[in-house]
Amino acid sequence: MGTDMATDYMDLLELQQRIKEGIEDAFPGRIWVKAEISQWSPRANGHCYLSLSESRDGRVVAEVRAMIWKWNYLQLKTFFEEAAGQPLQAGITVLVRVEVSYSELYGISLFIDDIDPAFTLGEAALERKRTIERLTAGGYMDMQKELALPPLPRRLAVITSRTAAGYGDFRRHLLENEAGYAFELDLYEALMQGESAPASIVSALQQARERGGYDAVLILRGGGSELDLACFDDYDLAVSIATCPLPVVTAIGHDRDVHVADMVASRSVKTPTALADLFLDAFMEEDMRLDTLESRITMAVMRRYQTLEGILDRALYRLRFAVESRLGKEEALLKVKEALIGASDPRKILSLGYVLVTGSDNKVLKSARGARVGERIGVRFSDGAVRARVEEVSEGQEISRLRSK
Repeated sequence: MGTDMATDYMDLLELQQRIKEGIEDAFPGRIWVKAEISQWSPRANGHCYLSLSESRDGRVVAEVRAMIWKWNYLQLKTFFEEAAGQPLQAGITVLVRVEVSYSELYGISLFIDDIDPAFTLGEAALERKRTIERLTAGGYMDMQKELALPPLPRRLAVITSRTAAGYGDFRRHLLENEAGYAFELDLYEALMQGESAPASIVSALQQARERGGYDAVLILRGGGSELDLACFDDYDLAVSIATCPLPVVTAIGHDRDVHVADMVASRSVKTPTALADLFLDAFMEEDMRLDTLESRITMAVMRRYQTLEGILDRALYRLRFAVESRLGKEEALLKVKEALIGASDPRKILSLGYVLVTGSDNKVLKSARGARVGERIGVRFSDGAVRARVEEVSEGQEISRLRSK
């Protein structure tokens, strides 16, 4: 290095001023610039700050700061959204009219005073619109809507990056639930942003399909910039989701993001935590249904028991009444029979002065014709009996003469 102090130099301010003069000379008026809005930040003071960028091969090759003054912002925003049918936000390609400005402190800036909405429908937004039209024409938009999640989905295939913060949140929220519901998760890793992401996700989806046995396939990321999430508007990825034989549920971005992948999926939620809640809620609802069913069964059994108890009481009453009535009748009949038996008791007849005559065979003689002359007979009185022999048998009113033995 030389030891002499350089004498040919300029101050930084002078350098910046010359750059400023050169830029202003090069761009004396407003010019139209095509760029992608990579950052979008409306402020409370009414101004809108943004970044414009250009990417090639998935890499940002140019970027510059820009601003829309508050006296133009609302008018431009309203005009654009009414004409283009979509929000003015990050992730879209725009054609804007700018004034090039250079500040010695802040460098180059672009002040936007006009925007062409017709052009914005081109590039990414127009491609997205065309993708939706192609999917609609091919019948892909509603294919997944015909696939319902099972009542209690337990085995889940998860497509995401292992290091994604959203994946960690999802696992903790789902697997560490207080109710102790058990789930089985299989991770299929894939790139979740950039030009290679759609093909990577399609490959992971195919692997999950080939393995099979899952209740659902989950695609989750957990937010990011519009540029990061543009891969989820890819046509091939959308077709792969739509034609999957398993229900596909997406949780890709924040509340403001709706991607083509969300549109063709069976269901879509905004965050990985909300995705975990989707499955936890299914189990909690089933628990509540079973509790309600248990209560209804218990009440029905109690009502049935009370009804049967009443029927049994009435049946017992009728049975008791029938038994008592039957017993009463039988008792009365028995008394009549006892009276008849008593009335025909030989002892009672003998007590009235009658006698009982038996033949030699000890059988009762009921007629004089049953006796034979010379036959030994027995005569029983109420106070005793005698033995006699038949000497004569007279018919009619004559009395047989008996001779004592």
